This record gives sequence, structure tokens and C-alpha cells, in this order.
Amino acid sequence: MDSFSTGSSGTGSPQISTDEFMDQMKVQLAQAYAQEFLETVREKCFDKCITKPGSSLSGSESSCISRCVDRYIEATGIIGRALLSAQR
Repeated sequence: MDSFSTGSSGTGSPQISTDEFMDQMKVQLAQAYAQEFLETVREKCFDKCITKPGSSLSGSESSCISRCVDRYIEATGIIGRALLSAQR
């Protein structure tokens, strides 16, 4: 049984409360978002910065990846803050 299964205790009532279920959903969504973010950054930054894949990164490739990741993190923060302020 996965973490979202409610099952029954013989009376037909759920084993977890709605609040617990919502907390689990929030955790799962945050994990999925983080995984998607990392995959996107890895793909975009790799495509942009790695011109000749090899066994190690050159200095310029390493710098490019670092700047690329920093920009994605900064952009995500800006978007997050804008969405938060729009909800208020």
C-alpha cells in the first residue's frame, strides 16, 4: 500500500486525516517539482555549456555550468516571488 492509500480499519473510515493527506500531497508535489527543476537545468545547461562531452569538464565548461545553474535558480526565485505577490 502506498503513502496515499486510505485503507480501512473495518469500519470503512480512512486511516489518515484530510490534513495528513494534504501534507503528503504537498511533499510529493515539492519533490516532483524539485526533480523536474533539476532535470530541466541539467538538460538546458548541458546543451548550452558542454560542446565536446568527455571524461572531465574544461574550466570554461565548468564556469558556464555554474553561471547557468545560478541563473536558473535566480529566475525561479523571481518567478516564485512574483506568483506569491500576485496571490496576495
